[in-house]
Amino acid sequence: MRIAMWSGPRNLSTALMYAFANRGDFAAVDEPFYAAYLAATGLDHPMRAEILAVQPQDPDVVVSRLLGAVPDGKAHFYQKHMTQHMVPGFPRGWMRDVVNVFLIRHPARVIASYSAKRENPTLDDIGFWQQTDLFDHVRRMQGKAVVIDSNDIRANPDGMLRRLCDEIGLAFDPAMLRWSAGGQECDGVWAPHWYGAVWKSMGFAGLEGPLPEVPEHLRHVLDAALPHYQRLAERRLRLD
Repeated sequence: MRIAMWSGPRNLSTALMYAFANRGDFAAVDEPFYAAYLAATGLDHPMRAEILAVQPQDPDVVVSRLLGAVPDGKAHFYQKHMTQHMVPGFPRGWMRDVVNVFLIRHPARVIASYSAKRENPTLDDIGFWQQTDLFDHVRRMQGKAVVIDSNDIRANPDGMLRRLCDEIGLAFDPAMLRWSAGGQECDGVWAPHWYGAVWKSMGFAGLEGPLPEVPEHLRHVLDAALPHYQRLAERRLRLD
């Protein structure tokens, strides 16, 4: 099984990658289109030069790796993707050959977390409209698309990960609930800049508190992102 997990930034995506990577039967890759995205857009992100140096900048080469031999001879392949990395013109046909899952988080939480690391995020930076666009693409191509909310995972990691595994036809493994502290082998080169909090973790953090207050100058980003989140949230996996 090849799982493409589609998320925006600051959205439990690294912890979920660690959960799957901690299984003995999974290889994992961290944001494989990042360098291709930076090369295509010219954006200046933290550690840009390092990212461009270690990842392929040609999206077709990325796709060939995603569909090629699973690393380390593992049975399954977990692929952590950022929705904003799939810029117009990047290939999408390969998504037909993977299990696509969409990880969502309320945009107020995303904006608050992202702006603490990189000031004044734009709607394009946080990936919400790109997520619904990819969601619609997958539904047209595969007839369905799986959605899971990071808040639900944090509220009940065992229950929601079992629910996700059941939905995609994968046996649950309790190893998904705990991992060792510190960096992991699957981390991208950018991990030192972004992953400080998750490196301190050994499992999923508890339920988050009230929604943070979004600064006035970023309210327009929240207002634009919220309908995209709400649309996918209506279709998220729930516990019976």
